[in-house]
Amino acid sequence: MNAIRLSRVTRADAPDLIAANRENQSYHLPWVASFTDEAGFDAWFVRGLTGPNVNLLAREAASNRVVGVINLNEIVGGVFQSAYLGYYGMQEFSRTGLMTQALRAAIGFAFGDLGLHRLEANIQPENVASIALVRRLGFRQEGFSPRYLRIGGEWRDHERWALLADEPQAAPHDNAR
Repeated sequence: MNAIRLSRVTRADAPDLIAANRENQSYHLPWVASFTDEAGFDAWFVRGLTGPNVNLLAREAASNRVVGVINLNEIVGGVFQSAYLGYYGMQEFSRTGLMTQALRAAIGFAFGDLGLHRLEANIQPENVASIALVRRLGFRQEGFSPRYLRIGGEWRDHERWALLADEPQAAPHDNAR
Protein backbone atom coordinates (compact mmCIF):
# COMPACT_ATOMS: atom_id res chain seq x y z
CA MET A 1 0.00 0.00 0.00
CA ASN A 2 1.25 3.47 -0.88
CA ALA A 3 1.83 5.78 2.04
CA ILE A 4 1.44 8.80 -0.27
CA ARG A 5 -1.13 10.02 -2.78
CA LEU A 6 0.16 12.00 -5.75
CA SER A 7 -2.25 14.13 -7.75
CA ARG A 8 -2.38 17.22 -9.91
CA VAL A 9 -2.94 20.34 -7.85
CA THR A 10 -6.44 21.83 -7.78
CA ARG A 11 -7.70 25.16 -6.45
CA ALA A 12 -9.15 23.27 -3.48
CA ASP A 13 -5.56 22.50 -2.40
CA ALA A 14 -4.76 26.20 -1.88
CA PRO A 15 -5.49 26.50 1.88
CA ASP A 16 -3.48 23.38 2.79
CA LEU A 17 -0.54 24.30 0.55
CA ILE A 18 -0.40 27.91 1.71
CA ALA A 19 -0.48 26.81 5.36
CA ALA A 20 2.19 24.14 4.80
CA ASN A 21 4.45 26.59 2.96
CA ARG A 22 4.05 29.20 5.70
CA GLU A 23 4.95 26.63 8.37
CA ASN A 24 7.99 25.48 6.37
CA GLN A 25 9.33 28.75 4.95
CA SER A 26 12.52 28.71 7.02
CA TYR A 27 13.02 25.01 6.19
CA HIS A 28 12.74 25.72 2.44
CA LEU A 29 15.12 28.68 2.39
CA PRO A 30 17.61 29.19 0.81
CA TRP A 31 16.78 26.33 -1.58
CA VAL A 32 13.38 27.57 -2.72
CA ALA A 33 11.14 30.55 -2.05
CA SER A 34 7.71 28.92 -1.85
CA PHE A 35 4.47 30.91 -2.03
CA THR A 36 2.82 31.83 1.27
CA ASP A 37 -0.38 33.57 0.24
CA GLU A 38 -3.33 33.27 -2.15
CA ALA A 39 -1.74 35.50 -4.81
CA GLY A 40 1.41 33.37 -4.81
CA PHE A 41 -0.62 30.18 -5.03
CA ASP A 42 -2.67 31.59 -7.93
CA ALA A 43 0.44 32.60 -9.90
CA TRP A 44 1.98 29.15 -9.38
CA PHE A 45 -1.28 27.28 -10.01
CA VAL A 46 -2.04 29.04 -13.30
CA ARG A 47 1.35 27.98 -14.70
CA GLY A 48 0.23 24.35 -14.35
CA LEU A 49 -3.18 24.73 -15.98
CA THR A 50 -1.99 25.00 -19.56
CA GLY A 51 1.30 25.00 -21.33
CA PRO A 52 4.52 23.25 -20.45
CA ASN A 53 4.18 22.81 -16.67
CA VAL A 54 2.49 20.22 -14.43
CA ASN A 55 2.13 20.87 -10.70
CA LEU A 56 1.78 17.79 -8.50
CA LEU A 57 0.92 17.47 -4.83
CA ALA A 58 2.00 14.64 -2.55
CA ARG A 59 -0.13 13.95 0.51
CA GLU A 60 0.30 11.37 3.24
CA ALA A 61 -2.44 8.82 2.56
CA ALA A 62 -3.28 8.25 6.24
CA SER A 63 -3.59 11.89 7.36
CA ASN A 64 -4.08 13.78 4.06
CA ARG A 65 -1.33 16.21 5.20
CA VAL A 66 0.88 17.84 2.57
CA VAL A 67 4.15 15.92 2.17
CA GLY A 68 5.54 18.00 -0.68
CA VAL A 69 5.22 19.61 -4.07
CA ILE A 70 6.64 18.31 -7.35
CA ASN A 71 6.79 20.36 -10.52
CA LEU A 72 7.45 19.14 -14.04
CA ASN A 73 8.51 22.34 -15.79
CA GLU A 74 9.23 23.40 -19.34
CA ILE A 75 7.99 20.10 -20.76
CA VAL A 76 9.11 19.74 -24.36
CA GLY A 77 7.87 17.01 -26.68
CA GLY A 78 8.96 16.15 -30.17
CA VAL A 79 12.54 14.96 -30.51
CA PHE A 80 13.45 16.20 -27.00
CA GLN A 81 10.71 14.70 -24.71
CA SER A 82 12.18 16.26 -21.59
CA ALA A 83 11.25 18.29 -18.52
CA TYR A 84 12.86 19.96 -15.54
CA LEU A 85 12.00 18.38 -12.21
CA GLY A 86 11.56 20.67 -9.22
CA TYR A 87 10.36 19.67 -5.76
CA TYR A 88 10.32 20.47 -2.09
CA GLY A 89 9.09 18.61 0.97
CA MET A 90 7.71 19.58 4.34
CA GLN A 91 9.92 19.31 7.41
CA GLU A 92 7.57 17.11 9.43
CA PHE A 93 8.04 14.37 6.82
CA SER A 94 11.81 14.78 6.53
CA ARG A 95 13.66 11.45 6.58
CA THR A 96 10.47 9.37 6.46
CA GLY A 97 10.90 8.18 2.87
CA LEU A 98 7.64 9.80 1.76
CA MET A 99 9.28 12.28 -0.62
CA THR A 100 11.22 9.37 -2.12
CA GLN A 101 7.87 7.63 -2.74
CA ALA A 102 6.35 10.85 -4.09
CA LEU A 103 9.21 11.48 -6.51
CA ARG A 104 9.18 7.84 -7.62
CA ALA A 105 5.46 8.23 -8.44
CA ALA A 106 6.11 11.53 -10.25
CA ILE A 107 8.88 9.89 -12.30
CA GLY A 108 6.47 7.10 -13.24
CA PHE A 109 3.91 9.72 -14.29
CA ALA A 110 6.49 11.66 -16.33
CA PHE A 111 7.92 8.63 -18.13
CA GLY A 112 4.65 6.66 -18.34
CA ASP A 113 1.65 8.97 -18.68
CA LEU A 114 3.51 11.86 -20.32
CA GLY A 115 5.87 9.66 -22.35
CA LEU A 116 8.94 11.73 -21.51
CA HIS A 117 12.44 10.45 -22.17
CA ARG A 118 14.44 12.64 -19.76
CA LEU A 119 14.06 14.44 -16.43
CA GLU A 120 16.60 16.97 -15.24
CA ALA A 121 16.89 18.23 -11.67
CA ASN A 122 19.06 21.25 -10.91
CA ILE A 123 20.15 21.34 -7.28
CA GLN A 124 22.30 23.73 -5.28
CA PRO A 125 25.51 21.90 -4.27
CA GLU A 126 24.97 22.63 -0.57
CA ASN A 127 21.56 20.95 -0.60
CA VAL A 128 22.92 17.54 0.36
CA ALA A 129 19.52 16.08 1.29
CA SER A 130 18.09 16.85 -2.14
CA ILE A 131 21.16 15.45 -3.89
CA ALA A 132 20.90 12.27 -1.81
CA LEU A 133 17.24 11.98 -2.81
CA VAL A 134 17.85 12.11 -6.57
CA ARG A 135 20.83 9.78 -6.23
CA ARG A 136 18.60 7.30 -4.42
CA LEU A 137 16.21 7.42 -7.37
CA GLY A 138 18.90 6.67 -9.95
CA PHE A 139 19.71 10.17 -11.22
CA ARG A 140 23.30 10.76 -12.29
CA GLN A 141 25.23 14.00 -12.13
CA GLU A 142 25.82 15.49 -15.57
CA GLY A 143 27.45 18.78 -14.77
CA PHE A 144 27.70 22.05 -12.92
CA SER A 145 26.03 25.36 -13.84
CA PRO A 146 27.50 28.48 -12.22
CA ARG A 147 25.00 31.19 -11.25
CA TYR A 148 22.17 29.11 -12.80
CA LEU A 149 19.03 30.36 -11.01
CA ARG A 150 18.17 33.55 -9.16
CA ILE A 151 16.74 32.53 -5.79
CA GLY A 152 16.21 34.95 -2.92
CA GLY A 153 17.75 37.76 -4.96
CA GLU A 154 21.03 35.89 -5.56
CA TRP A 155 22.34 33.93 -8.53
CA ARG A 156 23.03 30.45 -7.23
CA ASP A 157 25.22 27.65 -8.60
CA HIS A 158 23.52 24.32 -9.35
CA GLU A 159 24.52 20.76 -10.10
CA ARG A 160 22.69 19.14 -13.02
CA TRP A 161 21.27 15.67 -12.33
CA ALA A 162 19.37 13.64 -14.92
CA LEU A 163 17.45 10.42 -15.33
CA LEU A 164 16.47 8.80 -18.62
CA ALA A 165 13.36 6.68 -19.06
CA ASP A 166 15.39 3.71 -20.30
CA GLU A 167 17.96 3.79 -17.47
CA PRO A 168 17.68 1.60 -14.39
CA GLN A 169 16.08 3.36 -11.45
CA ALA A 170 16.15 2.58 -7.76
CA ALA A 171 13.87 -0.34 -6.98
CA PRO A 172 10.37 0.64 -5.73
CA HIS A 173 10.98 -1.31 -2.53
CA ASP A 174 14.09 0.76 -1.69
CA ASN A 175 13.49 1.97 1.86
CA ALA A 176 16.64 4.07 2.14
CA ARG A 177 16.01 7.50 3.53
